[in-house]
This record gives sequence, structure tokens and C-alpha cells, in this order.
Amino acid sequence: MPDRTASITRETRETRCEVTLNLDGGGTADVATGIGFLDHMLATLACHSGIDLALRVRGDLHVDDHHTAEDAAIALGQALDAALGERTGLARFGEAHAPLDESLARVVIDLARRPCAVVSLALTREAIGGLACENIAHFFRTLAMEGRFTIHADVLRGENDHHKAEAAFKALALALRRAVARVGGGVPSTKGGL
Repeated sequence: MPDRTASITRETRETRCEVTLNLDGGGTADVATGIGFLDHMLATLACHSGIDLALRVRGDLHVDDHHTAEDAAIALGQALDAALGERTGLARFGEAHAPLDESLARVVIDLARRPCAVVSLALTREAIGGLACENIAHFFRTLAMEGRFTIHADVLRGENDHHKAEAAFKALALALRRAVARVGGGVPSTKGGL
């Protein structure tokens, strides 16, 4: 079976991102974005998806957190797309619910190269740990566009925004783990291609 790994470097006047991932890893994370809460969420994503992830971002945090969060999602999405290759022999679909205390999130994904994101996280705070809450939903949307897959992400209930966001990342991780699972066979589509 071919390796499902990828490395992406993205550099603009606003950020420099380096991502290396292995879809068939053990969930190790080596993440440094300069935004503590984003690092925590990316480490959570790696841990629960089983994807080994090394991600470094040097961004213009003196401006704000937007470019760093967005470009991390762009580079990670591009790396996922590259590692998935022709997308043969994989489960394609993944869905998961994940709780964190009072919060419950649901994420459903389809790796069919049809980028779409419907994200409703019900976050009410302005920011969590240096990451604007609007950039958490933006991260999910950007990841779907650059990874060329569909994400439906909903926080079904919760009171604490940290819990809601973390439950959403955990559900995303579990859904990804299921969707990228090797099941054998060809392209999982009646069309014959994704």
C-alpha cells in the first residue's frame, strides 16, 4: 500500500506555514502556531484522528490571529488533499459525536472532492486563548475548501465555549479517522471517480 503522507510549505507576506502529516500514524502532534488554543485544538485533532501531524506557523500575530489560523487551515487542508491521493480504497464517509462535559458536537464528512462546509458551533465568547471564536468556524470552512471535502459541523448543546470548540475538534478528528480508514477496493463512488 502506498504511503499516505504529505509535506506542504506555504509562505506569504503574512505567514510561513510548514505541515507534514501521515494519515496512518499514531496521533502524534508537534504543533506551534503562536496561538495557544489553536495549538491545543490541532494536537487534539492529531490525537483523536490517529494522524501524525507536525505543523509550524510563523505569522503576523502583531496584526491579529486571523492570518495565522487561516493559513494553518489552508496548509493542513492542502496536506490532507495531497496525502489522500486518488482517494481509492478508503471509507470516504465519516461521522462522529464527541462530548466534553456539558457540550456535545457532531461532525459528518465526505471526502468526495466536493468542498463544502456547513458549520454551526454556537460560540458566544469573542475569543478563547488568543483565538477569535469567528476564526474557529473559519478554520473548519477553510480546511474543507483546501482539503477538497465536505464538513458538516454542529455543536448540539453546551454552555462553555472552550468545551464546545474542543468537542467540535474531537468530533472532526473521529470523523476523519473513520473516513480515511483503508477498506480496500477502488474508488468509493458509483460515478467511478471522486
